[in-house]
Amino acid sequence: QVMFTACELGVFDLLLETGEALSSDTIATRLGTSTTGMERLLDACVGLKLLTVELTQEGAFYRNTEISNIYLTKSSPKSQYHIIMYYSNSVYSCWHYLADAVREGRNQYERAFGISSNDPFGAMYRSEEEMLKFMAGQNSVWSICGRDVLAAFDLSPFTQIYDLGGGGGALAQECVSLYPNSRVTIYDLPEVVQVAKSHFIPREECRIAFHPGDFFNDSIPEAELYILSKILHDWDDDKCRQLLAKVYNACKPGGGVLLVESLLNEDKSGPLETQLYSMNMLVQTEGKERTSAEYSKLLEAAGFGDIHVKRTGKLYDAVLGRK
Repeated sequence: QVMFTACELGVFDLLLETGEALSSDTIATRLGTSTTGMERLLDACVGLKLLTVELTQEGAFYRNTEISNIYLTKSSPKSQYHIIMYYSNSVYSCWHYLADAVREGRNQYERAFGISSNDPFGAMYRSEEEMLKFMAGQNSVWSICGRDVLAAFDLSPFTQIYDLGGGGGALAQECVSLYPNSRVTIYDLPEVVQVAKSHFIPREECRIAFHPGDFFNDSIPEAELYILSKILHDWDDDKCRQLLAKVYNACKPGGGVLLVESLLNEDKSGPLETQLYSMNMLVQTEGKERTSAEYSKLLEAAGFGDIHVKRTGKLYDAVLGRK
């Protein structure tokens, strides 16, 4: 909450824009907050190593750390501001009811927002504003991890690619940048496609196309490669098998599917980030995080073979299955 609040109030943006250390009084005045509250917030950020402080005869002066400049300021190419704000305003509201989620084994949108828990994405996309926040947040993640998962395997032989649930299109943009001969179609709900077109994908980007639809209920067109990035972890095993079977049937012979997910160790002893992310899936979705063996089993059940797993060393890993 300390980091969330400093981001929301614009502390890191102000310190980056001024390019110099500022006192807590100056920061409070420029951001319109109380001096006592701001001083405590800044000191807590120092403790979290998000700011540094220099004590002089005139008092304490604060600067961003390198991490804050890179990840917590809105203007940085690797900014995580939008995903942080999404977590602050939406995700953490569900986490208030973690004990209920554990008791019941289902997401907590009904308690948190008064919205039916039967349609997780209906809840996430409950307004265009929420949809924009979610999509911008997901895009910011791929500014850090996108190239790693797409380069985990040589995808250059695949030129006709469908990004199922591609959202704001940041991963699709990384894909056509890394593989210039590829053409990527973002397949997502009609309202998501409209927002992606309007806000995230430049009109002049001719290598990215759109296909509005619901991939559970509508047909999936033929392609050489299907990317499912952070899709399967939203759903239970039955839904995953259903979707992968549709993908297998649509896939061209010799084609494949690339799963991008945060992989648990085989004994589920870690990584801690993935374990916590699985708890997040409990309070927010119908799914969970899985091991590479569990994903391989789902792929094999759908008909895919020649399955390879690459851990990237970052939050998201890659699993490639071939038809």
